[in-house]
Amino acid sequence: MLNPRELKSHKSVATLSHFGTLTSHQKNQIHLYVETLLQWNKRMNLTAVREVNEVMERHVEDSLAILPPLSDCYRSHCATSCDKLSLVDVGTGAGLPGVVLAIARPEWDITLMESMNKRCVFLEHVVGVVGSSNIQIVRGRAENLGQNPCFREQFDVAVARAVAEMRILAEYCLPLVRVGGLFIAAKGHDPEDEIKKAESAIQKVGASLLQVCSVDSQSPYGQRTVAICSKDRPTPLKYPRDPGTPAKEPL
Repeated sequence: MLNPRELKSHKSVATLSHFGTLTSHQKNQIHLYVETLLQWNKRMNLTAVREVNEVMERHVEDSLAILPPLSDCYRSHCATSCDKLSLVDVGTGAGLPGVVLAIARPEWDITLMESMNKRCVFLEHVVGVVGSSNIQIVRGRAENLGQNPCFREQFDVAVARAVAEMRILAEYCLPLVRVGGLFIAAKGHDPEDEIKKAESAIQKVGASLLQVCSVDSQSPYGQRTVAICSKDRPTPLKYPRDPGTPAKEPL
């Protein structure tokens, strides 16, 4: 069961102040990313947001908000340092949060997983524009890639934002995480019911719910949270199931 005491606040490291700590080069990379995203969005559906300020508030700051709880939890439960991480962004879409995280943490190796070819074309382009050398783009479905030895249990951390409900995300993401690693799911202001329903699914794929953290965000939708799961043991080979099955028949 979700313990209310596990809901921790990271308001002392608000996303705006975190953005302010980026170097001028990193800030320029963020602006190039946002500019390119909006240009491409005129001819393909990448985001419902149309203005620069909205992208900064709803997407960039939400993505940066993941960093403090991710780093704190990794240092507490996985390793003394998170200077070098391999991170996979599952269902990255327009590159959120993966591209933003790669810019903010150039020492991390970031893999962007996306099933739609046109979005992968955009990602290849925008990675070239911002000049990030620490990003790999992989086209494919999480259900297939999670059964591929090249990706299965190969990452320190998996993240997902605005992809699916937690029961489905657990089966998409946790097979990709190494034993001892973390899965971070970005959620809304009150994910308690969703996470309670997902506890069995999380356990079935070899993990446990570590904590739920509230994070500061400038999103117009109010307070945001992240659910953090610890990969305790290898995922049974039957997971993830065939493409489409996790969404149709959640664990």
